[in-house]
Amino acid sequence: MSDEQSKKRLGRGLAALIGEMDNVDNNKPASEPKINPDQQLPIEFVVRNSENPRQNFDPDDLVDLARSIRKHGIVQPIVVRKVSDDRYEIIAGERRWRAAQQAELTEIPVLVRDVDDKTALEIAIVENVQRADLNPLEEALGYEQLMSHYDYTQNDLGEVIGKSRSHVANSLRLLKLPDSVRDMLVDGSLSAGHARALVSTSDPLALAKLIVEKGLSVRDAERLAQEDINGTTQASAKKEPAQKDADTLALEKSLTDVLGLKVQLDHKGEKGKLQISYKSLEQLDSICKLLGVAG
Repeated sequence: MSDEQSKKRLGRGLAALIGEMDNVDNNKPASEPKINPDQQLPIEFVVRNSENPRQNFDPDDLVDLARSIRKHGIVQPIVVRKVSDDRYEIIAGERRWRAAQQAELTEIPVLVRDVDDKTALEIAIVENVQRADLNPLEEALGYEQLMSHYDYTQNDLGEVIGKSRSHVANSLRLLKLPDSVRDMLVDGSLSAGHARALVSTSDPLALAKLIVEKGLSVRDAERLAQEDINGTTQASAKKEPAQKDADTLALEKSLTDVLGLKVQLDHKGEKGKLQISYKSLEQLDSICKLLGVAG
């Protein structure tokens, strides 16, 4: 099967499985047309798709949905595929399945579809992306799955999902960030725009912390990142100064005691500088006299 045929088949699969259920996760009985299920299944027969790119489900959101399900039931069936005699894997609708468990349902309505592993993964990723159910990192990981498992190009993904190739490319760049910055992206501390600006910087975590601490906009983050690339970032000012050795500290103290003024030494190799601090013109005059300079 050619790449073009694969994309067309995927488009038909989405129309058949997803397109008829535009707001399926909303569980709004008053406004959404009801889809008749193929059958009711014991909830313990249904399992999640381990390849589903969506890993994060807001607990408060699930509590609200469970409350709606207790009152109205599951309005839109969960789409599944049969994987054994008494086991069905979710293709679309894991959020409703989780909420149904919280609502203590014993049976759930399902639509059973006969699809292979590849199609199930494709639909799981595309369905979540189209509904904006994924955080930016999950979206990027979903794109990576399709590209690594099934040889999709960035352009293929853009056409199938309805996004530009540059959107796909920018999403994939997020996977270059260290785990600590990824965590900030997942918990919402950083937006995708903030995170993209940090990809090429020398210390993404330091800049990310600065962005969060100061509440910087994406434009500010981009400026800060450019300063880092140019070697003029403000973040460099936050780095801890190098520790002075014991001999340098002892000499500073001796000079301070002799002069009665604060003395600081900063040297590298055989070069350095001596700094004497004064608080009044009288102290400055004393320094000048010690150096033999007329005041």
